[in-house]
Amino acid sequence: MQIKENSWIAKLAAKKLKSDQMAITIGQTIYLYNVSKNYFLSQSKWVKHEQQHIQQFKKYGFFKFLIMYLYESWKKGYYNNKWEIEAREAENK
Repeated sequence: MQIKENSWIAKLAAKKLKSDQMAITIGQTIYLYNVSKNYFLSQSKWVKHEQQHIQQFKKYGFFKFLIMYLYESWKKGYYNNKWEIEAREAENK
């Protein structure tokens, strides 16, 4: 797992989701916007959420998961996306 701070891609996601802070996982890397690596790592639920996305990428493969994730988001929206539901459930494990 790699973590990159001040990411332009996380900034775009934050803008899209109207959020002040953002973590977005692509492959094995977690991209952060407006949040430090140390703060992110201190938030266990947030870390578990993003780690679940890493597992999803590993399970389905990079391109297959990316396509499935984007299709699910287009079909049901971000919050009701089954991959986000699974990641939210992982926060409490």
